[in-house]
Amino acid sequence: MASSPCGSTNFDSGLEIKTRSVEQTLIPLVSQITTLINHKDKPKKSERTLAAIHRVGQAVSVAVGRFVSVGEAIAAENHELKDEMGQACFEARRAGDAIAQLTDVGSATPPQSDARLTVFSDRTGMVKAARLLLSSVTKVLVLADRIVIKQIITSRNKVLVTLDHLERVSTFQEFVQIFSQFGNEMVEFAHLTGDRQNDLKDEKKKARMAAARAVLEKCTMMLLTASKTCLRHPDCESARINKDAVFHRMRCALEQVIEIVTEARSCGESKMLPASIYNGIKDFKSGVEYLRENLYSMSPQSLTGQLEALVERTEDFTDSAYTSHEQRQAILGLCQLARQDAQQLVHAWVEAQSVHAKEAPEAMEVVILKTCQSITDLRRELHKVAVGRASDLLRVQGEQLPLRTLKAAGAEGNLEAVSEYSRKLTEQKEQLVETCRLLCHVSGTEPLEITCIHAEETFHVIGPQIISAAQTLALHPSSKIAKENLEVFCEAWESQLCDMALLLREINDVFEGRRGAFKVVYNPLINLARRSPLQKHSANLKTAKAVKLDAEEQTSMAKLGLELRLLSSDVDAEVEKWGEEQEHDIARQSQSLASMAYNMYLFTRGEGLLKTTLDLFHQAEVSAHFTQNFDEEKSVVLTEMEKLVALCQQLQMGAKTPVQGKTATFQKVDSSIQTTRSVLAVVLSLLPFCNKLNRKVTDAEMITKQVEN
Repeated sequence: MASSPCGSTNFDSGLEIKTRSVEQTLIPLVSQITTLINHKDKPKKSERTLAAIHRVGQAVSVAVGRFVSVGEAIAAENHELKDEMGQACFEARRAGDAIAQLTDVGSATPPQSDARLTVFSDRTGMVKAARLLLSSVTKVLVLADRIVIKQIITSRNKVLVTLDHLERVSTFQEFVQIFSQFGNEMVEFAHLTGDRQNDLKDEKKKARMAAARAVLEKCTMMLLTASKTCLRHPDCESARINKDAVFHRMRCALEQVIEIVTEARSCGESKMLPASIYNGIKDFKSGVEYLRENLYSMSPQSLTGQLEALVERTEDFTDSAYTSHEQRQAILGLCQLARQDAQQLVHAWVEAQSVHAKEAPEAMEVVILKTCQSITDLRRELHKVAVGRASDLLRVQGEQLPLRTLKAAGAEGNLEAVSEYSRKLTEQKEQLVETCRLLCHVSGTEPLEITCIHAEETFHVIGPQIISAAQTLALHPSSKIAKENLEVFCEAWESQLCDMALLLREINDVFEGRRGAFKVVYNPLINLARRSPLQKHSANLKTAKAVKLDAEEQTSMAKLGLELRLLSSDVDAEVEKWGEEQEHDIARQSQSLASMAYNMYLFTRGEGLLKTTLDLFHQAEVSAHFTQNFDEEKSVVLTEMEKLVALCQQLQMGAKTPVQGKTATFQKVDSSIQTTRSVLAVVLSLLPFCNKLNRKVTDAEMITKQVEN
């Protein structure tokens, strides 16, 4: 609820705040009001205290006046919200004026100090005005947020209309004209939804929005080539099937975006997050551990029921044809051990209840620890199986044998070979789909679960699309458009494999407790200035002109960005090996550099805090100062350090070099990321050696102290 940003004041506007920009706009106002409400109510107040109260009161009044003017301007442009916005603005102005009057020092009689008792003595009036002000300001912000939602819906509707036109075109000339319009509308929709994604507070909604936007981004190129192929070969059934699948998927993704921003419930929403083993284990362990505090918090039957439901979910692992005999036996053995420990716990629990014990006796405490350990061992084994299978599959898929053979067979017009290799691709697709399902069970967070489901759906859809594209090419082997279409779908498959590799890293980060190292800190100033519906009417919000990369350029950088992300993860893993020495300058600076590189990676995906190329260049310049804190280590690792210093100088010079034009800007972005990757690679090679050297120095110092003592 709206009370969340209000701290200890407990002012509840009755309106739920779902976006960070609204919440962050309220925080300064809440802080000022809290100052007024919580000031010490002494019988006499000094001149200084009175002046401070007066300044805060006047500042609130002036700020509210400006804010209300903006709200009224928005109301004038949006007639459907005019009455609601007008009423909220009227209440806000009235509350601001009331606060100004209550804190007006000028109304006091100066000569006698006792007369100052009348200044701000109406605490009830102040609380009432503060409540009204927060409620009305929050309502203005929420109404303004509804305008953003309306913009997204309007943009979606425009895309849908153009999509219908594209689906019905019959000539190339008409298609080119409409697709150009479609591209412009998709760019607008991508910007609106990207801003909304970053602004959402709910991490599950953010993950769902990211998944839907990824589908739209990848499907745009597929739609282009699939439609062109269908126009070139209008009587080809496989080409029609291929095109229809793309249009259907785009419409589903558009609908999902609207469901998220409007909070509508679809019939498929219940399937979005199936019961995962990780959540089952987490709930079961919480219940077991809570017995220490309350022996009567649940019944033994509910505890054993929880465990059985959990064991039933492991059948996704044990029933799989791809699970080895050894893995299956290990999982079944750990399930049985968990059952035995749980049964012992129930016996100890019932015995403790029979003697009306107030807390768990020592014998029961031992069984609680055993039960928690056995269920933890089960989770570890399931994680090992899921991650191991995913890693093996990614290694096999890295060879891209089915894709290469399919493309070759299609180009030769060999339908029989296409059919044979299609069966192999289908088998690999089924393995990937099942593996994504297993990863979902062990992912560790709900946003990652959503990402696993998205990956599962993507492989499930793209596999058949590749096959239909290959069949079209086999029927028309000399068709350049059919060949290009197959290439696009194969690239989408490879892109999803890259995303799966990253997903695997993130799941491991969560499992090993490293997730926090890459958490991006939210900056409300950046987001509010770029996204707020109030921006248009505010003369104080000025943003620098910057070049934004288009979708095609961002796609071309995706591979480089992924390499940067994996390197940053490797650097963090090396820092973990420093153990208690992680506060050492080298370790801390390396982790900071990895975090900055991660921001650059997010930029290549059109996400994160770096919204424009100017943001990226600034981040590169900050990264270039990396070597300034390593003067004392230069003599130890001279060769590598010289290389590192040279790279950082190159990065700094490149970031400061002015460029003009889109091509030059794109080249500068590419160069900045390439050089940052090289810097990370050198740091990664230095960290193990520095760690070893640091330990030797520490050991030598300890020996010296022992000798001296």
